Amino acid sequence: MSSNIVITIARQFGSGGHEIGRRLSKRLNIPMYDKELITHAAEESGLSEEVLHYFDEKPTNSLLYSLSTGAYSMGAGGAVNYSMPVNQQVFQAQFDAIRSVAQKSSCVIVGRCADYVLEKHEGLVSIFVHADLGDRMERVAEYDHITLPEAKNRIAKSDKRRASYYNFYSGKKWGVAGTYDLCINTSTVGYDNAVELIAKFVEMKQAQSK
Repeated sequence: MSSNIVITIARQFGSGGHEIGRRLSKRLNIPMYDKELITHAAEESGLSEEVLHYFDEKPTNSLLYSLSTGAYSMGAGGAVNYSMPVNQQVFQAQFDAIRSVAQKSSCVIVGRCADYVLEKHEGLVSIFVHADLGDRMERVAEYDHITLPEAKNRIAKSDKRRASYYNFYSGKKWGVAGTYDLCINTSTVGYDNAVELIAKFVEMKQAQSK
């Protein structure tokens, strides 16, 4: 695999991981992929974007996660493996899309087990973004126009879903410091400082590898 710098960002819900990825992309002048990976996966696999969105970062106990009929996953190209459950088809499609964008150029990738998928990539820098629960509740409540108790419930469900998805496919522990190169608390440093920390860390890691 190429030595492009690929920064993967795993994140607690409401911690600002997506926004940090966006700002980091601008700071380093490299593309960022989040939901865009679904389009790439659909184009390369033949699975429909609707199905990819439905199963995106879903845990293994999702109601339809064990579906094995190809009727729900047929895309324009018809590239469906009928012997593989839909959830496995979706993960494989995203796996391939992640590797594809990492080979093309340096980039930032948010979520979707990207650090696991690219663990043998020489230029990988894996980040975990977290924040204090109160701050996350306020951000989610403001962004989604819901109450703080509703935000707390949404955070708990989203974090559980992300952890289940990551732990199942990677065999690692989501959110545990030893899983990542760098963990950042946005409640402590804020978004802009988080971006600068990551950029500096990338610079130091590149220098160390020379």
